[in-house]
Amino acid sequence: MDQLFTDLSENIAGYYDTLIALLPKLIIAILVALLIIFISTRVQKFLTTKLTQQMDDPLLARFLGRLVKILGIVIAVIIFLRTIGLSDIAAGLFAGASFSAVVIGFAFKDIGENFLAGIILAFNRPFRVGDTVELDGIKGSVVTLNMRTTHIKSFDGKDVYIPNASVVKNPVINYTIDGFLRHEFIVGLDYGSNEDEAMQIIYRELDKIEGVLTETKKPNVFISDLNTSTLDITVQYWVDTFDSKQPAAKIKTLAISNVLGTLEDAGFYLPGNVLEVKNYNKDNLRTAGDTNNKSEAA
Repeated sequence: MDQLFTDLSENIAGYYDTLIALLPKLIIAILVALLIIFISTRVQKFLTTKLTQQMDDPLLARFLGRLVKILGIVIAVIIFLRTIGLSDIAAGLFAGASFSAVVIGFAFKDIGENFLAGIILAFNRPFRVGDTVELDGIKGSVVTLNMRTTHIKSFDGKDVYIPNASVVKNPVINYTIDGFLRHEFIVGLDYGSNEDEAMQIIYRELDKIEGVLTETKKPNVFISDLNTSTLDITVQYWVDTFDSKQPAAKIKTLAISNVLGTLEDAGFYLPGNVLEVKNYNKDNLRTAGDTNNKSEAA
């Protein structure tokens, strides 16, 4: 029993001597680790604030900020272990983390791909929240950019979540990013009409409609086609997509209604499609009315 206590006391004395010898390194390692964690925390707050201002997406900004802090904690742990002389353990942890990352990457390839695509879109985004876009054949308004998907609100009220990888790989059509969007419609005049006078009337009517741009982007009216029964005049005008007081659909309705009404008041005839029938056999042509009359007579 005495030998047991003697061995135990010797071991404790040895651990104590080791601790005393290790104490300076331990204090330095703790101070360095705390300093790295403090710096990473400050960087996280600064980065989160800046990204939130630039990306209009606080969710992804906070995530990227946390990612920086986690990276700082990992570096602090590795430096701590190496400082106190546990380099082998640090190397083992690093190798194990790398292997786990590879395994997880293969297991969740699609999720990782969409996540990385989300980061790319966050820094080089072809649209903003609220823009009218067409993504992967779906047209709507951008609601938010998540870590894995882009949330689109279609014009018929559907909530569509498009994988970020599809947004990166496919063309993105943004209708409102610069604030200007062009609309057009066609007016069919009767042949023989004074097209110059008609176009001047159309220009004057467009100038009267609130929401139609006439300075920065001028309207354009021109003859575009010769149809069977009409001389087609295309009317093009621009609207400000940042002006929420004047919806584009309302402006187009007013433009078409006012132009057609004014042209009719000015004496212009706006015919529909005319079907011309030629009789090459010189026989009398039967109509629906003729057939009904014969049936009644019988």
